[in-house]
Amino acid sequence: MEIPPTHYPATRAAAVAVNYINYQHGSPSKIFMVQKVTKASREDIPDVGHKYHLKFSIEDLLLKDNAINCTAEILYLLGNQRTAPQVHFTVEGELGKNTNEADNKFYNRIKSLQEPLVAQNIPDNYGNMSPEMEPISHLARVACGYIIWQNSTENTLYNLVHIRDVRQVEIIPWQMQVLWHPQHGVKVIKNSCQPKHAEQD
Repeated sequence: MEIPPTHYPATRAAAVAVNYINYQHGSPSKIFMVQKVTKASREDIPDVGHKYHLKFSIEDLLLKDNAINCTAEILYLLGNQRTAPQVHFTVEGELGKNTNEADNKFYNRIKSLQEPLVAQNIPDNYGNMSPEMEPISHLARVACGYIIWQNSTENTLYNLVHIRDVRQVEIIPWQMQVLWHPQHGVKVIKNSCQPKHAEQD
């Protein structure tokens, strides 16, 4: 059944798809947003759920590239259990520009901090955000793509509004030797904590 592409059910399903795309392909230097839904239909699958077929365009919120044309199928499953919508999508051409250089620059900056990063209220109560916090905000938006996708239903629409607290957690490297046997399970032979900045093999 065709539905108007500008109506809420179509734009809401497109938002689920773009959050899924952000979770899969976004980064601190690449975030996608829906530009326009051009075609939409809803398929009722008995005893399964409702599947939305969409054609829409997305753009990189940071680079303002040319529009990228997408098609997607979003299946909302029936039932009381919270089950994430099933999302399948295709894009025409490349999914945005290569941002490896910018991502690596951000990664190395965070990695070289003398103290773990701690920040609050991004953006602040007046909507302001320092340039240093922008990649953190983008990373949070990418990560929230997972939460939004996992928790969306046919009757909900979520969006990241505000980051209350950010704390960088250092990973403690640990080395261990493990013996495993199908009949006897796992046994740790020896283990030792490694220096925090030791090179990982």
